[in-house]
Amino acid sequence: MRVFLVAALCAAVSLSHAESYPSKPIRLIVPYAAGGTSDILARQIGPKLTEAWGQPVVIENKTGANGNVGADFVAKSAPDGYTLLITDLGGLVISPSIYPQLQFNPSKDFAPVAMVSYSPHVLAVHPSVGVKDVHELAAKARAQPGKLNFAVSGIGGAPHLAGIEFAQRMGLQWTYIPYKGGSDAVAAVAAGQADVIFNGMLATWPTVQGGRIKALAISSAQRVPSAPDTPTVAEQGLPGFETGSFQGFVGPAGIAHEIVVKLNGQLVRVLNTADMKERFAKQGTEVRTGTPESLGQWLRIEQARWARVVKESGAKFE
Repeated sequence: MRVFLVAALCAAVSLSHAESYPSKPIRLIVPYAAGGTSDILARQIGPKLTEAWGQPVVIENKTGANGNVGADFVAKSAPDGYTLLITDLGGLVISPSIYPQLQFNPSKDFAPVAMVSYSPHVLAVHPSVGVKDVHELAAKARAQPGKLNFAVSGIGGAPHLAGIEFAQRMGLQWTYIPYKGGSDAVAAVAAGQADVIFNGMLATWPTVQGGRIKALAISSAQRVPSAPDTPTVAEQGLPGFETGSFQGFVGPAGIAHEIVVKLNGQLVRVLNTADMKERFAKQGTEVRTGTPESLGQWLRIEQARWARVVKESGAKFE
């Protein structure tokens, strides 16, 4: 009887906390530099949550180690729902395969909250590379192994692995040059300091539209409505090739289930408004939402997938 009463009391306290949540500002941690996909999305979603809840959503960029510094900060934060991470989920699931000394366990130290969007990668080059499609890029890279410089937003991130998978399947080599974030990597290609890039469309397309870099392909399964004339990688000889920036919210493990459900519900409502869907679509991004459980399942599947890609590539990450 005593055990039952204690359990009932704990459940009542948990429910009470969920009902009053949020009662103070929420810290939304972006583990990448300003101007990247996660940062852009945070600054679009944050004000909507502030409006809905009447509590400020404070966005903080905690950069370093390809997003792992910010992720580690959130993993070690109090599990009360007031410190959350918005991140490229690909980076989160890839990290265990490339960082043997990782300070957190992506499978155990986070509570999945919600997936929010999918932005395909854009395969783009500096105009001086002088190619018009995937086939010409591959031919040039094969003719000059290692000469083309591939800009990556961070060692071992999803854009880096997209470049590795592409090179692996096309049988070519290039030299990977790491930058501090997606915006820096795009700027390097635009300035001619690097030749090639895979990067999230949301953060890359404005530079394509400005004519400073040339888009060769989109990494989605189908062409993107906002860029109908840009073919997919799959159309150009690599069937089934689909990569991109899957963005989502997670919190530290141990957040009360009722708070996770409340967070998920508000995010789903905000993201599926006509205004947000239209805004995302114009940026080449698709709203993707679901339950915390479906996100958890996706994270497990993707972690296994990228572990295979890393192993088969033989790539070394230092």
